[in-house]
Amino acid sequence: MQRIAYGDHPSQFGELYLPDGVAQGAVVVIHGGFWHQRYGLELGRPLADVLVADGFAVWNIEYRRVGGGGGWPRTGEDVLAAIDAVDIGPVVALGHSAGGHLAVWAAKHSARVVGAVAQAAVLDFTRHITPRALELCTEEQFAEASPAALVPIGKPVVCVHGDQDEDVPVEQSIGFCAAEPQAELVVVEGAGHMDVITPGTESWERCRAAVGRLAGGC
Repeated sequence: MQRIAYGDHPSQFGELYLPDGVAQGAVVVIHGGFWHQRYGLELGRPLADVLVADGFAVWNIEYRRVGGGGGWPRTGEDVLAAIDAVDIGPVVALGHSAGGHLAVWAAKHSARVVGAVAQAAVLDFTRHITPRALELCTEEQFAEASPAALVPIGKPVVCVHGDQDEDVPVEQSIGFCAAEPQAELVVVEGAGHMDVITPGTESWERCRAAVGRLAGGC
């Protein structure tokens, strides 16, 4: 693993994992934590370990967060800058919770992103999680920051969500997939919010399989 800075701020860096031999694709891992400074890219390391063993180049990124120089549009700008910072070819964006928001948002705005796997993602700022979204941006910025307002994304999006998620309701993914023509909904029965980033769970295996399918289309 190699740590690489993409800016001068302490949160503008990522960890690059390269597989043995030729990579079969590339993945950008975007961690969650409701965009808050207290959550960092360590959440993405277990996923990076699995994916690099699967043969992918993996870029696990950090970004400026609320309470640490972030907020909108800086947080989104960091994600786009990070994606452009390393030359690993076309990428699948894999994001959890608030990172799922950023993964889908990046799919809309970055030519390098071929698709997104949204893990228990925050996708509609106007429903369910509005008070948390207002910590990231103003209500006037919802139109530019909320993925539901950006439909059609123009890329394939696979939304994997547990039906027992108490942090981000599964209705976030259900509603988004009903509106987005290229979205696929995967609801995992009995799964909670953290199962999608816990290797060995059914939820994670569904995410892993989705990454493989989207990367295969690069």
